Amino acid sequence: MAEQNKGEQKPSDETEAVPTTPPDAVPTSARDAVPTTAREAVPTTVRVAGALVALEGALGLVAMVVLIVVGANGSAQSPKNSYLTAGYAAILGGAVLAAGIGLMRGKRWGRAIATLTQLLLLGVAYYMFTSDRPEFGAPLGLLALAALGSLFAPASNRWMAAGYGIAED
Repeated sequence: MAEQNKGEQKPSDETEAVPTTPPDAVPTSARDAVPTTAREAVPTTVRVAGALVALEGALGLVAMVVLIVVGANGSAQSPKNSYLTAGYAAILGGAVLAAGIGLMRGKRWGRAIATLTQLLLLGVAYYMFTSDRPEFGAPLGLLALAALGSLFAPASNRWMAAGYGIAED
């Protein structure tokens, strides 16, 4: 029976589509679709923003450790609240640290997390100023503004646009 089908052609509705591109040549992610030169040329402004954001994430993890110690030694009003806040700081600090490291390594996904974090920290800095704690609010506000300035510098915007294939005007 196999010999009989050798010379026969399949009807037009049974033909199989032959891929024009080998499966291993198809990009596996959006990152692979970007030309190598655009991937490698991460601007200094993005790396600076990544370092600032990574610093913020690391400080969040330090806060987590402090909250655990305060809860464990009994100086917290409620150890349960201290541990829950430490868990929250671990999640947020870890995400912000990962975004900062991602930006330093040239990953575009870190920019959204970093931008949102800076906007939230500006609100926290304002609250510190209005609560008579400018010694904490000023450095935090300046750090957030510096990171936002680096994230939205012209070189950073060009790099981000290149990842989406948007040409300069």
